[in-house]
Amino acid sequence: MNKHKAKQAGLKRRQRRVRGKIFGTPERPRLRVVRSNANIYAMIVDDTDGKTLVSASTLESDLKSENGGNQEAARKIGELVGKRAIEAGIKAVRFDRGGRIYHGRVKALAEGARAAGLEF
Repeated sequence: MNKHKAKQAGLKRRQRRVRGKIFGTPERPRLRVVRSNANIYAMIVDDTDGKTLVSASTLESDLKSENGGNQEAARKIGELVGKRAIEAGIKAVRFDRGGRIYHGRVKALAEGARAAGLEF
């Protein structure tokens, strides 16, 4: 197994482990974070209905001109998803870091969502 495949397998293993512990309910949905090298995505999901309630990403037209792969963009996405969640009546969420460590862009997104008023 080459390095890339081993790294991807480890990420998938961590994702499964995290998702086994975190489940979004209508009262407290799950804030899912997905990041790539170039972009970051956040969505709030109700796992009982299997529906995405709120989402935001660096691919949206007003943020697309900026670099989506840095902490500043991640913080803006966190604030945006937090603001949209508050408008939708969601105050508390469970944080799903998607198998990534709580550092860098994932941490910046979480801090932005907390600054917008989300509790987790």
